[in-house]
Amino acid sequence: MPIVLALVLVLGFYLGLNLRTTGSGKQDGGIFSIGIDRYNKLNDVINYIYDSYVDSVSREHLTEESIRNLLNNLDPHSSYIPASAFRRMNDPLMGSFEGIGIEFNMIKDTVVVIHPIAGGPSERAGLMPGDRIVKVGDSLIAGVNMSTADVVDMLMGEKGTVVHVSIFRSGVPDLIDFALTRDKIPTYSMDIAYMVDDNIGYIKLNKFSATTHQEFSEGLEKLMAAGLTGLILDLRGNGGGFLDAAIQVADELLEPGKLIVYTDGRRRSRTYARARRDGLFETQPLVVLIDEWSASASEIIAGAVQDNDRGLVVGRRSFGKGLVQEQVQLGDGSAMRLTVARYYTPTGRSIQKPYEEGEDAYFSEFVQRYHNGEMLHPDSIKFDENMRFETPAGRIVYGGGGIMPDVFVAIPGGPNAAFFNLVFNRGHIYSFAFDYADRNRQALELFKDARQFMESFFIDPETYQQFLAYVSKQGTSIPERIDSETESRIKANLKAYIGRNIIGADAFFPVIHDEDAAFLKAAELLRTGDDPLLSQMR
Repeated sequence: MPIVLALVLVLGFYLGLNLRTTGSGKQDGGIFSIGIDRYNKLNDVINYIYDSYVDSVSREHLTEESIRNLLNNLDPHSSYIPASAFRRMNDPLMGSFEGIGIEFNMIKDTVVVIHPIAGGPSERAGLMPGDRIVKVGDSLIAGVNMSTADVVDMLMGEKGTVVHVSIFRSGVPDLIDFALTRDKIPTYSMDIAYMVDDNIGYIKLNKFSATTHQEFSEGLEKLMAAGLTGLILDLRGNGGGFLDAAIQVADELLEPGKLIVYTDGRRRSRTYARARRDGLFETQPLVVLIDEWSASASEIIAGAVQDNDRGLVVGRRSFGKGLVQEQVQLGDGSAMRLTVARYYTPTGRSIQKPYEEGEDAYFSEFVQRYHNGEMLHPDSIKFDENMRFETPAGRIVYGGGGIMPDVFVAIPGGPNAAFFNLVFNRGHIYSFAFDYADRNRQALELFKDARQFMESFFIDPETYQQFLAYVSKQGTSIPERIDSETESRIKANLKAYIGRNIIGADAFFPVIHDEDAAFLKAAELLRTGDDPLLSQMR
């Protein structure tokens, strides 16, 4: 009955409404026009409810809830986007937004500037890392428990408009007022591209947006100029984005003619995407890192690399999203993302995991993976033999539930793994690192660059004990004995987050990688060439 009622109401909404295309972006598919037949009877149902229901009701609310419930009952990825949220959800994938240009965090109910974005309004005006935004216009935002979304709404706005902010800066007795003219601010999908050593390069992509291919190509060219002979492409935590962006990135890694992905749907004809041009990095050793949060476009890259025997996939089984959405904008500025096809890797496998048990079970399935031992032991993973496929080199791969890596790397263990997870997930590491960086900003800024910071800064025993005291003060119990592996991970994370707050990504990733088992395994494979697939690429 909820589905039937939703169908009645949502189709009534379409009466007299023209659906139209917007923009050129595509999220795992495309944006298309569709035609809807008028259906007066259904509109009459909405009118009857609106006119006769015992309590007053909002026609707009009725309509929006009906659309949302209808789409939610189709699959976990068909969704409705209200007009109020449309730009916030789409701007990051389009590669830019309009605002004041800061990276910030909410620390103790206060907006703290982590970094002004280079070339943005805030940097031009003189905002600095560590500044606290106390007021926006006449509204006090410090210490009033505002949500991050509400803060973003206040700071974002149309290009050319002015927003007044008052900030507190350490060492300055009075608030400092700034008038910031909003501008177009770029958002980046590449976190970092750096040389691990003289031969191995590392690139991390956090999403697939309209600018991803350009960012990736520029990063890859920079590494090649520095002597790149083996690449680690990190897609861990990358939830996807535009299908076209994934295809373009894969095209840089595969020889012309190689199949990247194909899509097929009940009302969508089968479409093949192949590598079309000479890519930047087609034959040299390649390792792709994935984990349980690598989804959709990330899985397309990993599947194309694996199924074409182009390189090794290292890490843990990916999320398992193999559905393609088309986005249609509605007349009031809202939008609908509807699943219209499935995508298939080059061997013909769909990696979409089951979703019959509902949305909650679908998105929390990684918890079940942990309980059944999969996060620690690859033998705990059970695949359907009916979904068994073979690559051209004879390697066995499976469909039906994500990409299984060629080389499995378990989540970090050790006697105190639970303690580390606790202090990390509760934000204790980040909060302590931020406070430390804030208190010692003047001294830390004497480090000229990331390399000097990494070589000269260490978490000494006194700072480590201060951290444990801080954790205890927050109500988290300290184990009687902390093993050396956990202590090393804590120190590496503290150093990395202090470096990120002072210098940026260049002082974060190289530090964190010293304790990153999947990264270290990838680097080892590239250095030794022990795997037959990589050795033949040398």
